[in-house]
Amino acid sequence: MKTESSSRIKLDQVSRRYYCPESEIELASLTRFERVHTQVTRTRAEGAADAALDVARIIERNVKEKGRCVIGFGAGKCALDVYDELVKLYFADKVSFADVVAFTISELGLGVVPDDSEQSTMTRLNRRLFNKVDIEPGNVHTFSREATKENVHRLCKAYEQEIDENGGLDLVVCELTKNGSLAFNEPGSTMNSTCRLMLLGSDSRVRVAEAFQCEDAPVTAVTLGINNILSAQHIIGVAWGEDSANAVYDTIEGRVTDLVPSSFLQMHHNVKLVVDLEAASRLTRINYPWKVTSCEWNPYLIRRAIVWLCQQTGKPILKLTNKDYNDNGLNELVALYGSAYNVNIITFNDLQHTITGWPGGKPDADDSNRPERAKPYPKRVLAFSPHPDDVVVSMGGTLRRLVQQGHDVHVAFQTPGDETVSDEDLMRTLMLNEKIAAHNGLLKAEHQHLNQEIRDAMTAKKPGDPDLELARYVKGQIFTCEGIMSCGYLGVDRNHIREMEMPFYVKNQNGNGRVTEEDIEMVVKLLEELEPHQIFVADDLSDPRGIHVLASGAVLEAIDRLRDRPFMRDCRVWLYRGQWGQWDIDRVEMAVPMSPEEFRVKRDAILKHQSQIHDAPFRDDADGHLSWQRSIDRNRAMAEQYSRLGLACYEAIEAFVQWK
Repeated sequence: MKTESSSRIKLDQVSRRYYCPESEIELASLTRFERVHTQVTRTRAEGAADAALDVARIIERNVKEKGRCVIGFGAGKCALDVYDELVKLYFADKVSFADVVAFTISELGLGVVPDDSEQSTMTRLNRRLFNKVDIEPGNVHTFSREATKENVHRLCKAYEQEIDENGGLDLVVCELTKNGSLAFNEPGSTMNSTCRLMLLGSDSRVRVAEAFQCEDAPVTAVTLGINNILSAQHIIGVAWGEDSANAVYDTIEGRVTDLVPSSFLQMHHNVKLVVDLEAASRLTRINYPWKVTSCEWNPYLIRRAIVWLCQQTGKPILKLTNKDYNDNGLNELVALYGSAYNVNIITFNDLQHTITGWPGGKPDADDSNRPERAKPYPKRVLAFSPHPDDVVVSMGGTLRRLVQQGHDVHVAFQTPGDETVSDEDLMRTLMLNEKIAAHNGLLKAEHQHLNQEIRDAMTAKKPGDPDLELARYVKGQIFTCEGIMSCGYLGVDRNHIREMEMPFYVKNQNGNGRVTEEDIEMVVKLLEELEPHQIFVADDLSDPRGIHVLASGAVLEAIDRLRDRPFMRDCRVWLYRGQWGQWDIDRVEMAVPMSPEEFRVKRDAILKHQSQIHDAPFRDDADGHLSWQRSIDRNRAMAEQYSRLGLACYEAIEAFVQWK
């Protein structure tokens, strides 16, 4: 299934030799800024398979040399992908765990989280690995569940001693988190830190809530310290996705600091990090290859280089000189195009042509330098929204512009998004409905019974437990109705809003099931029914729940299946971002500007989602800002970036990349 659209786009723009060099000499040149051995793979699937093979080789070597292999296992989302691949290797008879001794490197909320809780590290490891392979149950060790605040120090020392008695750790498998933590060693952890109880910061609690699908995460965790992890003979760390890019860069190319605990990996003699192309996107060899090698120049790389040069010099594009290019290592471009002026003009025009006030194409106009074609007009437009608010938060200005310019605009809510609606909003809605029904003499015993059943379930619910099915339905309707009101405010016809309720979401108790043929066929039927000329798909693949990856992956798979149909050959697919990220300017192919008045309308439309604007479960970062607020900031920042490059000055810009 086509779930990694960002990686596919990045693959089209990044030369293979930057992340997969052909010789050791070239590798040494490309990685001169990197202080940790790093394997960059095209996709997370390839990365997980690569890391799993390394683990299998280390197990085989240690068992052969000393009869067993002692491994510290992390349970982060990225590490779980590696364990899935290890299970495949096990069933292919390419690895055995019979002589593996396993230790968990962290555990959440001892004394608070039950052994069988969904929030337990041990539960995750059992389900994804230990229960599927031939490891001896007696060889699986974890932190004592009897730990309390009074005895946790003693039990942590006992856990360290248990590791020592087994010969020490031969290998640690872990992931790099977004804030640079290792296991649950929070920023501020020292290199000499040992096994201990940690108070989790806001970033880590958000990460736990994302991973374990709960609104409230434990405030403490027990973790092996940095010193324990660095004492292992081998360390394999993994990271996938754009949201890991900053941590990956800080770990590999940044300075060693306790503010980024994973940077201490630079001090270890035998570390391998496996990251996908998106997670590696900030590394010098991927982001600024001209600093380390002779480049294979293409329009995307040229644009990236010029944008970077403008940032370095503080100049707009048309003021860059030959000296600016030469002083900053871009003399290749001057030699290639003859002068700085020629490069400047080409890049300026390239960026200028991305800007359009006609996202559906301007009728009866020369469209040779416009991102969208003029005909047909009007167009049938279909915008897919993974949650009911995504399309407005990320491209509300464009959506309104399409409606105003006479296009036949349709919006598809792929899921009801109930998992992002708080229990408080649910309770308030139940109270309101009861009061209205009682006021009109319509409150019946059956109605009261159902409401009380929901209240009782909410009260009894533990962290990580799924909502009652009826509660999920009510939450979903709250969010869906808000989405309908918001789209209506922007002019979208109510009859053109589809509530898809895709099976991967509504049929899974946690809203994150696997995409099946049923989901894809649902999208196929909608496309066949509407035969759109233009499709908008969310590419915010860093959303905490992972819903965007699944929802958008199903759409792209359906589009791929229909690519030979006549209507699809005349259709353009645009990818949007906003909720959880923004396109880099060098990748933007259509930029839709907004005036202050238009931007205010978009903001007001976002505010129609009352369940999301104050107390949505997931906040974007440690300062407590919500994702829609970040989206507003990103729209303004994109406009400012265009302005600093010497192009027109707008209040805000929504950016899109074409899916080809």
